[in-house]
Amino acid sequence: MNNSVQNRIENKIKSMKRGSILFPSNFDGIGNVEVVKKSLLRLENKKFLIRLAHGIYLYPKEDKLLGVLYPSIEEIANAIANRDKARIIPTGIKALNQLGLSNQIPMNIVFLTDGAARSIAVGKRTIKFKRTTPKNLAVKGKITSLVIQALKEIGKENVTEEQIEIISKHLKLEKEEIIEHDSKLAPAWISKIIRNIK
Repeated sequence: MNNSVQNRIENKIKSMKRGSILFPSNFDGIGNVEVVKKSLLRLENKKFLIRLAHGIYLYPKEDKLLGVLYPSIEEIANAIANRDKARIIPTGIKALNQLGLSNQIPMNIVFLTDGAARSIAVGKRTIKFKRTTPKNLAVKGKITSLVIQALKEIGKENVTEEQIEIISKHLKLEKEEIIEHDSKLAPAWISKIIRNIK
């Protein structure tokens, strides 16, 4: 029985794209949770899967020169959010980093979410999901959401002309109506900056 569950799980994984991030819940229809978890553990022992974190697996894609291509922290966070049907927005240093306003790569990445609050250890790094108000997640644009979070991290008194210039270049790639919508959801001082440079 367990063996046939494992075979069915293995066959289902083989039909997926290499590089896919998997959870036990992907195999809900195949067997009960405990049997599925044991099967995934066996597939990890066979080197068929790689365990990224507790209950999170990778169907590895390999490059001849680079070896296994691991997903980024964002890809893992997005996969968790999709599984939980939750929305997420990167905050703080991560937002600064994505906009090119900082070279610092944070070890602990915080995402605002309307899903469950939790921390997940991925190797030496940590993904932290922090519950937030619906207003913070009502922004429509990916760029505007990063800009708002980055400016919050910088702080009203610390924003430089150089940073405004970089933000301006990014906002040119966002649609006018999205900027208009999202600026209304930002704190007043951030809204003013966004409206002045769009």
